[in-house]
Formats: sequence, structure tokens, C-alpha cells
Amino acid sequence: MAGNGLSYSEQGGEAAPELAQEAAPTAAPAAFGLFSSDTKKNEDLKQMLESSKDSSKLDAMKRIVGMIAKGKNASELFPAVVKNVASKNIEIKKLVYVYLMRYAEEQQDLALLSISTFQRALKDPNQLIRASALRVLSSIRVPIIVPIMMLAIKEASSDLSPYVRKNAAHAIQKLYSLDPEQKEMLIEVIEKLLKDRSTLVAGSVVMAFEEVCPDRIDLIHKNYRKLCTLLVDVEEWGQVVIIHMLTRYARTQFVSPWKKDDEDVVEEYNENNFYESDDEQKEKDQKVKKTYVMDPDHRLLLRNTKPLLQSRNAAVVMAVAQLYWHLAPKSEAGIVSKSLVRLLHSNREVQYIVLQNIATMSIQRKGMFEPYLKSFYVRSTDPTMIKTLKLEILTNLANEANISTLLREFQTYVKSQDKQFAAATIQAIGRCATNITEVTDTCLNGLVCLLSNRDEIVVAESVVVIKKLLQTQPAHHGEIIKHMAKLLDNITVPVARASILWLIGEYCERVPKIAPDVLRKTAKSFTNEDDLVKLQILNLGAKLYLTNSKQTKLLTQYVLNLGKYDQSYDIRDRTRFIRQLIVPNEKSGALSKYAKKIFLAQKPAPLLESPFKARDHFQLGTLSHTLNSKATGYLELSDWPEVAPDPALRNVEAAEVTKEWTVLLGKTKKEKPAEKFYSESEEEEDESASTSATESESGSESEKEDKEEGSSDESSGSSSSSGESSDSESDSKESAGKKTSRPAEKSDSEDSKKKAKGITKKRNMSSSSDSEASSSEESSSDSKSESDLQSDSQSGKPGRAASSKKEDKPVQDRKAPNKKDVFLLDLDDFCPVASPAAAPAAAVLSPSLIADLEGLSLSGSSVIDVTTQVFVPTKTYELLHRMSGKGLAAHYHFSRQPCIFGERMVSVQVTVTNTTDQKIENIHIGEMKLPAGMRMHGFNPIESLEPEGSITVSMGIDFCDSTQTATFQLCTNEDHFNVSIQPPVGELLLPVTMSEKDFKKEQGMLTGMNEASATIAVAPQNSSSPVIIERVVKAANLGVVPSGQDNIHRFAAKTVHSGSLMLVTVELKESSTAQLIINTEKTVIGSVLLRELKPVLSQG
Repeated sequence: MAGNGLSYSEQGGEAAPELAQEAAPTAAPAAFGLFSSDTKKNEDLKQMLESSKDSSKLDAMKRIVGMIAKGKNASELFPAVVKNVASKNIEIKKLVYVYLMRYAEEQQDLALLSISTFQRALKDPNQLIRASALRVLSSIRVPIIVPIMMLAIKEASSDLSPYVRKNAAHAIQKLYSLDPEQKEMLIEVIEKLLKDRSTLVAGSVVMAFEEVCPDRIDLIHKNYRKLCTLLVDVEEWGQVVIIHMLTRYARTQFVSPWKKDDEDVVEEYNENNFYESDDEQKEKDQKVKKTYVMDPDHRLLLRNTKPLLQSRNAAVVMAVAQLYWHLAPKSEAGIVSKSLVRLLHSNREVQYIVLQNIATMSIQRKGMFEPYLKSFYVRSTDPTMIKTLKLEILTNLANEANISTLLREFQTYVKSQDKQFAAATIQAIGRCATNITEVTDTCLNGLVCLLSNRDEIVVAESVVVIKKLLQTQPAHHGEIIKHMAKLLDNITVPVARASILWLIGEYCERVPKIAPDVLRKTAKSFTNEDDLVKLQILNLGAKLYLTNSKQTKLLTQYVLNLGKYDQSYDIRDRTRFIRQLIVPNEKSGALSKYAKKIFLAQKPAPLLESPFKARDHFQLGTLSHTLNSKATGYLELSDWPEVAPDPALRNVEAAEVTKEWTVLLGKTKKEKPAEKFYSESEEEEDESASTSATESESGSESEKEDKEEGSSDESSGSSSSSGESSDSESDSKESAGKKTSRPAEKSDSEDSKKKAKGITKKRNMSSSSDSEASSSEESSSDSKSESDLQSDSQSGKPGRAASSKKEDKPVQDRKAPNKKDVFLLDLDDFCPVASPAAAPAAAVLSPSLIADLEGLSLSGSSVIDVTTQVFVPTKTYELLHRMSGKGLAAHYHFSRQPCIFGERMVSVQVTVTNTTDQKIENIHIGEMKLPAGMRMHGFNPIESLEPEGSITVSMGIDFCDSTQTATFQLCTNEDHFNVSIQPPVGELLLPVTMSEKDFKKEQGMLTGMNEASATIAVAPQNSSSPVIIERVVKAANLGVVPSGQDNIHRFAAKTVHSGSLMLVTVELKESSTAQLIINTEKTVIGSVLLRELKPVLSQG
């Protein structure tokens, strides 16, 4: 097994270095003996193995192992080697076992002679010898020794060495394949090894579980939490196995997180206002509970696998990606996309597997990979298989927003020298044309242009795709059919010729003059055509006979006579069938009446779908998914249960673990109350003792947290934050509450009392917000290990002393706190000292965290802040013309004010005018037809509008950072008018103010794909600073950033919906040119804004 070899080389002790150092020089003579007889060379080795000197035997074994490493056959030395299995020299023994593991299966009879030696070696004091003996024993595939192997595995499973226990797990699979009747006894051993706490054993025993009894889910219940916790520390091979097993387990034990209302619930829960009253908070929590609450164990699995997305091993990343795809809520599955895109920098084999899985994912959830569209652009160095997969993904990701970019990219691909890839590109264009109706005509015209291409394969593929597209709307494209008929003389590819003939036959009534002529030409070349083309010539003749028999009757009979004597069975059969159907005679059956309906029936338009659509029923990352066929040993994922099984099944082990740790720790926890946390005695403790105490305590904490998560009934299970973060938050509130009264009690004067109270109020607010931020930070990156916490606790000791000194003089320190002082006070409240269990981990902060938090201040003024608009546009847009509105006219403009209906909405002012001589009543918003995600807050109904009267009302529209149109109905008592509002990209922004330093810092983080630039010619009259600023802020709602250079103008804003920064730089160059640079995460908006600003600056 691959796993065995890997493990041995990793754990090889002193054998591996010696092999590396000495095998190479001693193997050199063997290399020079390529042209000498093998027999003579091996005789030399046999003599050395029979020598009485250990040094000669050792040299011989090193040379033999060197031969095996080079792939040479050393099986004939087996009798000579096996004699030395009982050698007392430990080095010789190790090498003999390495040899036997390789050849024991081939030379079973000779290996059986030494079975007693292997049994004795199972009791050897050296763990490597014990493990090697078990591996050799399990490699002898003879049913007669099954009882001996079974006994050896049972003993090895109780061995003190985790390496031996790991090999026992490997041996289980070998024994099961040799004798499946041993299944029940082997399950007992697996159950025992599953309880093992060693990370070395975990992966191997789960592999044995998957091979022997994958349906025995009950064995996993008690070990589920332990496996989740150990996962990060298991070797990479084991991580992959465990993750796949836990994916199957989770699908049987938890309810689906993909409820229809799940996304709404999660969003509502995440947007809770911290300052809401407790009643409102409880109501919202209950609402979340009623719909869906994620099981804490489900959350534990997602949280513990997330750090593995950063693994260097592609298989581990792929395993975690498939776990999130199959188990995580749809709103959280997107985090895997970045890691999968990272794997595209690996070798081509890894790319192939990753791209196959991305292709399947991108069909169902386009949004996951849309931000990384450019990562799937084809490179000239990519092999064809990679190019085709990238093309497939680009086609899946195509939508109205990016189709223009993709079609430009596809135009380049069509010119590729790789003809197979060029043909695939044409098919992709066809799929885009059918999926996105807006570009159907554009694609069709492009494909028609390709018909004049010199390359025959490109032309042929274009014909096939055009044929499919024309089926969707043939009435509009008679000219294209005529054009294709003319190409028939030049095209030789059978599929293309057949497609053209089918089109002409299907729509022969639309080209009545051309169709008979095409039949005449093809009848001449009938005998030389491909079978596919012959069948279509026969079909064409039949259709023309039925629609235009006057011109084509004789021609069709001639073609039928040719087909009657053709060499192909298919064509002869088809000819007989058509003749009986269309040519009436005495033998004709009842069907001949319906010949026209049969041949000229309305054909359904072909559905161009991704070939990866059929693969989604296979588990991602498996061999079955790659082959699109069920492979041997594939275990299907079960459907989510309607009701989750009892989670108490997983609590049993947690209770036992706590008991064990309590016995080990004694009274460690009880002797550490909160009051002694800041005591001097703790600081004076021996460093090694404190380290071990911290380790043991953090270990017991992790088990205790598992317990708390299992029994917790709070809805935090469904959010991404863990149970412990919310506990620390509540603890920090309690400790802050206790400290609030201290300054007031200790101070003498009333003034100092007031000041102390005022400051502590601020401290409570800031500490609670800090702790909330910390909890969200913890949930987003749960990869902090126990060792990090220990180093933090050691580095945090001076901080504890400082804070205890501060409490002696609270009033003097807190009278006039500057920014840094207030920050330190906040940290006092931030530490949850009230909880003795959490104290060692949470009560201290690392210097790096202090540096991160130091920028926070109580004043509320942030570095980047929304400012008032620089320019209010006067331009109005027509919403409803008075003629269309039967006298009711409406115009709208963008006020560039923060919207009163919601912070994510754009404020729109609508002016409604009554141009009639009668009163118009009940003007209101009717049905809204908004794209997905877009929201609109209409104006209050206008009861009545007098003749020639006018009124202005406010609306709020959340455009979701896109220039998509918001369509709705403007209604009166009598009529409904369909109207729409489309925002210019400049109105989707809010101006922000920032310093030049902050601008450059943010700009530095938004480079590469997040940067768009263009060089423009600037008219001389536009090159002055006031003119540039006026023109830019008029076109877009940007804030002006102060600049220290006259030739550089900077503007900043953030998008209204997502708050993403939009940084605009105009740098004037020599010779009346300027460079326009836009940096933003929202690349689509950035490119549109660049396109709109270019004419603004260049025009006179």
C-alpha cells in the first residue's frame, strides 16, 4: 500500500539516514554491471549474505535495497535474504524486513517457512521491528495463516507505540480482502482503534473503517467530536480519508442547511443591532429557531475543516471544498472558491481534477466563481484538456453583465492553432447564444462570419452550431440558410454537409428555388458521400417529394434507386422505408397518408446543456465524478434526513473525556479562582510548570467546549460564531458591570465621581463592541492553535501587572484619558476574568492583537468617512411621457443625499405633473418587476393631483451595485403605466473623505485585477485643476481627496450597496494627455465608470 510505504519512510528511525548515505556508493558497482551477467552479480550477493560477518551482510542488504529502489528485480535472492530474518543485528533486520515487505506476496511458500520468526518479532522491543513484522505477516496472502494474522492484529492494536497501532489498522484491510468472513472480529478491533487519541492512528483506522464496514455509522457517533478536533494535526493522507468519511456521516446525522428561507434567516440574524433591547433580540432569536438552527456538531465540523483550505496538499483542499459544497449553507460555501482557484497554479494533473469539480459547481452556483472569472482565461501553454475545461467554466459563468467580455475572449480562441479547442469554442458561443437571449443575434452573425474561414474544421463546427440556433427561430433567418446552401460545394466535413442538408430539407418551403437545385447537385455525388450525408440526401429528397413533387419527383426516385443498391445496411433500409412511405402504391400501408406530417413535423429546438450537468449526482472529488461513471467502491451520499437523529449519541464520549481529564488534572481548576488570576505568586511560578498547566487546562477546555456546544440551545449554532465567543462576550459584560462601581466608591470628590462614571459608561459601550468584533473575527478565522494561545499568555504577563497597578489608582489615571489610555482601559473590560475556565485563553492579548486594536477610538471618527456631496446634478430623466401617461408626466433625478429608507438604497426624487384639465387621483406604485436581490421603497400614495399641478416625492432603490433597470408600475385610479429607472454608474456611489496617505495605502491594496486604467487626450482648456474636479464630480458622486501634487487629482467614494471603495486618480502628463486610474474591488462598476469618465475629460 502507498500509505504503508509513506509511513515507514517517515518513521524509519535510524534506518532511513543510513540508506541514504551508504546505499548510493555501494550501489555504484551494480550500475557498472549493466552489461555483465545478472547471475554472476547475484552470486556475489548470495555469498555476502551467507558470510559470517555482519558487515558483509549489511553491505549486501544495502545493495539489494538499492536495486529495489531502482526498479530492478531482486526476487531470486529471496531464499538467501530470508535466512537473515533472525539476525541479531538490528540494522540487518530492518533491511531484511524492507525486502520481505516487497516480495513476501510473490514468494509466499518461502515466507511461510519463517512465520515463527515473524511471530517472535512481534514481541521485539523495537517498535519498527514489531511494525515491520506485522506488515510482512499481513503481506503473506495465504488463507492458512488468517488466525495467526488475526491474533497479531489484536495484539498490535493494544501496543504502546502509535506507529505499531497504525500498522495494525493497515493490516485490517489486507486481512479483510483475504478473508471477508473475519468481518465481525475486525469491526471489534476497528471500534477499539477508533477510540485511539493518537493523530498517527486516526487516518489509518478511518481508512480501515471505510474498507470494512462503511455502513456502521454507530461506531463514529462517540468519536465524531474527537475526529473533528484531531483533524488539523493528522497527516495529509489521513485528513483526506477522514474528511470524506465525515461528509458521509454528516449527511445522515444533520438536517439540510439549504432550506428555502435559510439565507434570509442567516442574513437577518447577522444584521442584529447590538444596541437593541433584550426583548427584540429574543424575538429575533426565536424567529431564527423556528426556521432553522444549525446543530453545534455540524458547525464544529465546518469550523475545524476551514483552516485546511490553506493546506499545501491539493487533495486536502479538494476534500474540504467538497465537504463545504455538500454540507455548508449556500451562503458559506463560497469561501472554498478562492482556495480552489489557488490550486490552478499547480501542475496540469491537479488542474484537470480541480477544473472538473469547478465546472460542476459553476452550473448550480455561478456566484461562487464570478469574481475569479479572469483566472479561467485560457493560456497558450495550457494543454487541450485544460483549455476545454476552462472554456466550459467560462460558458457556465456567462451572464448579461460579462457576456461582452467573454465573447471578445472567445473570438481570440476561435483563431487558435489547436483545432479541437477552436471547435469547442464555437460550441461554447452557441451555448451562450441560447442561454442569453440578448446576444443570440450577435452570436449568430459572428458564426456566419466564421463560415468564410479558411479552416475547414472551424467552418464545419460553425455550421453544426448555426443549425441548432436556427431551430429556435427559423422564420427570421432565411438568408442564412441560403448562404449556407452556397457553401455546400466547398465544405467536405460530413457532419457539416449533413447539417446543411437537414436545414434545407427542414425549411425547404422557405427556400423553394434553392432546395431542388441542392438535391440535384448532391444526387450527382451520392455514391461518393459519407453515410451520414447519404441519409440526409434521402431525407431531403423525401421532404421535397412531399412539398414540391412537380420539380423533384424524378430526382427523388433516382436518389432512392441509388440508395436501394448501396453497400450500407442503414441506407438500404432507410431507402425501402421512405419509398413505401412517400410513393403510394397497392402495398402502401395506412401510414402513407400521414407521410407529410411524419417528415415535416415541428421539431423541438435542441437544448444546449453543459456536459457536466449529469455529474452532479456524484460526490465531488471522487473517481466516479471524474469518470462520470460509478467506480468500484464508490459510496453514495445519502439525502438529508427530514428529522435529525438524537444528538445525545455523540455526547457520551464527551462525558468520558471530561472524566479522564479530571482524573489527570486533579484539583488544578479548583485552585485557580478569578481573584488569584492577577496575583504575584502566579508570575513567580516556575515557567515549565506554568506551561504544562496551561496545556492541560486548554486541553480540558476544548473538551468542555464540545460539551457546551452539544447542550447549547442558543441560536448561535446557526451563525458562523462559536459558542465560546458568545460566552466570553457575556463574561466581559459582567466584569465590566462590576468594575463600573469601583471608581465611584474609591473617589472622594463629586467631580471625580462624575468623571469616573462618564468614562466607565463609554468603556462599557466600547468593550461590548470590541468583544462583538472579536467574536466575529474569531468565527471568520478559527485556525488559531493552542500553542498560539500559550505564547500569547506568556507574552501577556507584563500586561496583567500593568492593569492591576492601574486599578489601585483609577481616578487619577482616568480623568483625562487620551486615545491610547482609553484603549488600555477597554482591554481591562475585554478580558473575561469572571470565567475561570476561559481565563487562561482569553484574558491576555498578544502584542500583534494590541497593535491591531490600537487604531480604535471612542470618538467615532474613522479614517475613511462618508462626506456630503460635492456637486448636486440638475439633470433629470424622463420616467413617463405625458402622451404615454394620458396626461400624467413624471421625471426623476438623483439627489445624491443619503437615502432615508435604508443605508443601502440610492435616493431618487420623482416629480409627478398633471398636464390634463382634470384631477388625477390615487397616484401610487403598483407591481414591481425587479431583478434578483434588488429592493425598492416606493413613495406614499398621492391622494389627488390638481390640473397643471406638480409634486415631488422621494423613493429609495437598492440597485445592488449594478446598472440594471428597476421596472415597476406607476398607477392611478384608472390606468397602469410600466416605467423604469436605470441609474448612471456615478449615482451608485457615496463620496468619502480621507487623507492622501490613506488613499495611497488603500490604492496599494487594490491593484492587479482590481485596477483599471486608460490614457486619454485632454483638451487644453480642461487641464486646469478646477475644471477637472468640476467635470469628474459632475459625472460621478465622488469626494475630492487633498493632493500634494498639482498634476495629480484624487477622488474617493464607496458603493452604496456593499460599501466597497472606489478610488479615482487623474494624473496629467506631458503633451496634453492624462492617465485615468480606477481602483476598486467592484471591477465591473470600475470598468463602466472608466468608460463614462473618459469622454467627460477628453471633450472640449
